[in-house]
Amino acid sequence: MPNFEFEDKHYAEGYTAICGCDEAGRGPLCGPVVAAAVILPRGLEIPGLNDSKKLTEKKREALYDLIIEKAVAYGIAECTPEEIDEYNILNASMLAMRRAVEKLSVKADFALIDGNCSRGFTIPTETVVKGDAKSASIAAASILAKVTRDRGCEELDREYPMYGIAKHKGYPTKDHMNAVREHGVAPIYRKSFLKFLDKE
Repeated sequence: MPNFEFEDKHYAEGYTAICGCDEAGRGPLCGPVVAAAVILPRGLEIPGLNDSKKLTEKKREALYDLIIEKAVAYGIAECTPEEIDEYNILNASMLAMRRAVEKLSVKADFALIDGNCSRGFTIPTETVVKGDAKSASIAAASILAKVTRDRGCEELDREYPMYGIAKHKGYPTKDHMNAVREHGVAPIYRKSFLKFLDKE
């Protein structure tokens, strides 16, 4: 379960505001990639806190509210499909994370980044592979990012019901790809993710 081992290591080095960062939505064909940054009170116990992918939707929603209530600060940001096409998904994910850090109402002086890549941050960082299962603040960020993106998918589904986005959340399922073939490419799509159309 996620804990404060990584945070405490850097607090012991003298840092005073350590945030965790994660993103949601790198793989889908449509919609933005969403990132969150969270600074939690040191040692805060949040029952059930875990990697967002291991939680039910209902549990994520409940934890989302709790994290927003208890966090020292949080920021949520995104990169649009157009930015993803322009910068590529990795760079867009990094940009969304940097934007989330900039939105923190309490300025972070160190960031724990989920994964193995950290680019362009103006504060020191440490990357943590599978960080959402190890670091409490990264796990909290993963939940804020995932819930925000899923809510956005519900909105996209209302706007473009023919694609079934509420069901597959934009991921390249067989049904989703068939819907794109049938109904064409809406403005919400990441053009660089539609290579399957080139083969037809």
